[in-house]
Amino acid sequence: MKNFSVMTLMCLLGGGALADTHQVRLDVSPVYSVLKSGQKQTTWIRVGLAGFKLESDRRRAGVNLAIVMDKSGSMQGEKIKRAREAAIDAIKLLSPDDIVSIITYDSTVNVLVPSTKLTDKQAVITAINGIASGGNTALFAGVSKGAAEVRKFLDRERVNRVILLSDGLANVGPSSPGELGSLGKSLIKENISVSTLGLGLGYNEDLMVQLAGASGGNHLFIEDASELVDIFRREFDDVLSVVAQEVDVRISIPKGIRPVRVLGNDADINGQDIVTRLAQIYSEQDKYVIVEVELAAAETGSNLKLATVSVTYANMKTHESDKLSGGVRTSFSDNDKKVAASLNHKAMADVVALFSSEQNKLATKFLDEGDLMKCRQILKENVDYLNVNAMLCPTDSLRLKELAKQNGFQLEQLQGVTSNQDVKANLARKSLRYYQNAVDVQQRASNAPTLKDK
Repeated sequence: MKNFSVMTLMCLLGGGALADTHQVRLDVSPVYSVLKSGQKQTTWIRVGLAGFKLESDRRRAGVNLAIVMDKSGSMQGEKIKRAREAAIDAIKLLSPDDIVSIITYDSTVNVLVPSTKLTDKQAVITAINGIASGGNTALFAGVSKGAAEVRKFLDRERVNRVILLSDGLANVGPSSPGELGSLGKSLIKENISVSTLGLGLGYNEDLMVQLAGASGGNHLFIEDASELVDIFRREFDDVLSVVAQEVDVRISIPKGIRPVRVLGNDADINGQDIVTRLAQIYSEQDKYVIVEVELAAAETGSNLKLATVSVTYANMKTHESDKLSGGVRTSFSDNDKKVAASLNHKAMADVVALFSSEQNKLATKFLDEGDLMKCRQILKENVDYLNVNAMLCPTDSLRLKELAKQNGFQLEQLQGVTSNQDVKANLARKSLRYYQNAVDVQQRASNAPTLKDK
């Protein structure tokens, strides 16, 4: 990437339309632009980033991709057949300038196709067609080898991605969610993200979610092998539509205001500064960071700066290193109606979505503890919470209602279940973890969980 671009400078100075066309848009907004005076309180700040539209007739960013396929014994039959079909379908979407490698693993790891430009698709397809199942599951080693292949052609001007498909528990080598999460955190620093596709009911969803979430990738739950080709293609649609990556966000909170927490994203809070990285932004995707802050009591009519924000990112269209900056203020009133009228519906809907994920995680905790009654209660409360806020946020009501349906569906899955060892409980748990990851990393609608997916 080049240094700070003229196009970026034009955008920051309010320059021409060309800058806006291929520029991520930054929007820093408070949930309430007017707060109640005379009282100590907490409030929320939304730092939003909107990906620009990638025109279909324009050249997309190049791809540097490793497909890592589980071929252990549990993948035999229909699963491995569908996995081969999905991988071949994905290869057909790539161009000759894209870089691809194919890694398979069972008890050991095999680089079936070393990292190379895709000038001979048929050779790669022939290699995939020869994949057969057998052995145990060396998942950590498979992902590590996939990352090693990506590193051979690591390039800031390409989308560097590992896509992992597995149906089983990691039983060879490192196998805990913490270990896989640490691997993901190390990879995002190298600008490599990992998307994990969990097939069936036998895989460890905590492990797969940790790896994907820590590296900025997607996690997808595929209950039935027949869905594999379609869902694999959706993941590839994401890979092929990245418009920005290496997105570093710094939020500075003025002295006298206390940063409390960041919802959804992993972030470092160092005194008054908050730093987080987003792996990528897709075409026409909204990504956001939600920050809770605590304010001292203020007088009616006063005005206060809540935050200043700076963002840097690698623009995958212009191949420039772009910079954005912004800030946000709030005022104070003793008029309750004025406070209520200042509500930013979009910002509130994003806070509600992330809160619903936190409650969904709490439901998972109770499920793991065997307290199914409490788990169902939390899910029911989440359904009500989302539906109420859908009425308060009419511009985002459909999204919140869909999230309510997801929680309601998970609740239905657990009706009549008396043990967390039940097959239905396993299905529900995978649905819960899928939901949490999708909300936290703000997966695009095309890759977010739907009732049909389950």
